[in-house]
Amino acid sequence: LYRDILSTSRNILPFIFHTPRWLSKWPMLCLFLRLPMEAETLSPLDAVRTSAVLEDCLDQLSILGYIMPVSYKGMTDVSGALGGRYEELMSARSENRPKLPSTSVKCVELGQQLQEVSRDLKQANHLFSRTAKQSAMSAENLKKVQADRQHASDVVADTMQELQIWGTFRSLLQAVEREKAKKTSFCTVVSREEVGRKQIKSLQKQLQDVNKEKELELENRNEMIAYLKDQLQEMKAKTDMENRYVKKDTELQVSQTHEKCRSTEESLLNEIEKMRIKTDQEIRVHMEIENFLKQQQMKLEEKLEYWMDKYEKDTESKQQQLNSLKASKAADLATLQELAKQCRLFEQVIIEDRVEKEAARRKVEQDVLEMESVLKLQAWWRGMMVRRFLGPYKILKKLKEEEAAKGKEKGKKDKDKPGAKKKK
Repeated sequence: LYRDILSTSRNILPFIFHTPRWLSKWPMLCLFLRLPMEAETLSPLDAVRTSAVLEDCLDQLSILGYIMPVSYKGMTDVSGALGGRYEELMSARSENRPKLPSTSVKCVELGQQLQEVSRDLKQANHLFSRTAKQSAMSAENLKKVQADRQHASDVVADTMQELQIWGTFRSLLQAVEREKAKKTSFCTVVSREEVGRKQIKSLQKQLQDVNKEKELELENRNEMIAYLKDQLQEMKAKTDMENRYVKKDTELQVSQTHEKCRSTEESLLNEIEKMRIKTDQEIRVHMEIENFLKQQQMKLEEKLEYWMDKYEKDTESKQQQLNSLKASKAADLATLQELAKQCRLFEQVIIEDRVEKEAARRKVEQDVLEMESVLKLQAWWRGMMVRRFLGPYKILKKLKEEEAAKGKEKGKKDKDKPGAKKKK
């Protein structure tokens, strides 16, 4: 909210005073407009300076409220009243401000700046009264500007009071957060309203399309109803004609059917007589066939007894053969199981032998690798002992040192001899 109010004030003040020259004469106000947003505690001196700037800002906002009416119609010149009110506010501010010796020079500069601002305000009021009647701003916009100015004035007053008492400006940060939340909620409502408008437009368009489709469908149905009515009339006329034709045709067919039935009845009576004669013949033939079948049945029964006896004998012989085959199968199965057991035993022995050979081979390879590693390690250690003169090789180190000492003594003696040549 605070940043929005400041941006609004930056846009409104040049419009009112027609020049931002008075703002360039207030470096402390410019510094205040760019205060950090962290709720840190200011030092007493900074708090007093900031309070003075806030008080000036509050005075400017109150003056802005007096010089901006709700409507431009019937506006009177209030330059005299504004000047008197401004002088009273400045005197009250100077009385309430705590006196600090370290800021005397700045206070003098501040007073000069206030006088210049007073002259600028009078001139701006005159220019504003002349040009306000020609402005395109509406009463609603002016009311909103007045509300924003009043809110900014309240926030500045609360912040100034907090700075004077506690040396902080948390109320300003809280106001900023509240306005941010309001702005966010307003943007959300606006976005929802836009989405709702778009949905309403789309639904209205869909409704229009549906209405058009329904109208077309209704027209098609009316046309179909008219067509079906015509078809119904045609079908009724056609049905009446067909009924008359069918009635006449049916009467004719009935008379023809009577004649056919009479002739058919006579033919059927003749057929019945023929069938009676044929039935008598069939009964006689049936009796003869029955006697023949009885004789054949007796012969088949005798054959059946013969084949039953033969079946029993053959079944007994085959059962004996089956028993002997089962006995031989059991013996062969026992032999096969014994052979399988021996085969598994032989396979296990072969596998164990292979495993033992593989283990022996790996052990031999491991022994060879360990021997090579041991030889390399011993050679390395012997080399280290020789190079570093460790263990039994300490004597070599002493001998080397003695030889080096002897060489140095011999060199000194050669230098001490007269006429000795210098080494290059």
